[in-house]
Amino acid sequence: MGVINVSPESFYKASVKTSDEAIAGAAKQMQQDGAHIIDIGAMSTAPYLDTEISVEEEKSRLKNAVCIVRQACDLPVSIDTPRADAAAEGIEAGANAINDVTGLKHDPRMPELISRAAVPVIIGAYSAAPATGKLSGTLKALKESIALARNAGIKDSRMIVDPSIGFFRSEGKNTFFTRMTDIPWYMRDIEVLSNMKKLASLGKPVCISASRKSFIGHLLNLPAAKDRLVPSVLCEAVAVMNGASIIRTHNVKETVQALTILQLVSGQRSKRL
Repeated sequence: MGVINVSPESFYKASVKTSDEAIAGAAKQMQQDGAHIIDIGAMSTAPYLDTEISVEEEKSRLKNAVCIVRQACDLPVSIDTPRADAAAEGIEAGANAINDVTGLKHDPRMPELISRAAVPVIIGAYSAAPATGKLSGTLKALKESIALARNAGIKDSRMIVDPSIGFFRSEGKNTFFTRMTDIPWYMRDIEVLSNMKKLASLGKPVCISASRKSFIGHLLNLPAAKDRLVPSVLCEAVAVMNGASIIRTHNVKETVQALTILQLVSGQRSKRL
């Protein structure tokens, strides 16, 4: 899943495309590089940034970007938003799925909207109340969101779960993160990647978004997101080895190359065994 951000405030500036030409070019390049899905974000939800914009602005950005991407390439499009009005605008413009980092909990209208639209949803781990950063807290948050989805009539076959790497923090500047204080935020993200196989108990495909994230920057003293390519791709490969079905990335070409080699090497090893 390749990321296109049409939000100038997003943390990784190389992913930001604001002109029609740049959006179309990025979509075409991602398809050429081997992406299977394009995820469009029109408002950054990074916990450490004060980036909330009006719903009207988000709707306008999403409508324009979805229309351009659908014309520029043949890939399905998901839209990254926790707000039902923005999601509705994106679906009307032709989006095929919703990616909600708050697991349908920020906007109470989101579950019903997705149910009516009959589109897949990526359910992020999120709790409005303080939660433990250990994997048990992630599982609890995801189970709550799955229950919300089922109650709204969303089919299990349309649910994908995301443990929300980067979104469990001791503090933040918006409402789209889970507050936790029991372990350091960067250790929580490492715990998720290390114990991903436990997410299999939910019986859902798992989406992982570790690309360029700040836990990598903290652990390796890489404050600039542009310097985090190699550790990002390594984390993505580990995620696939531990059961991830979807990798949401800023680095489509490099990630596809790494995962292709991983698949080839793993396949050859299986044949020998």
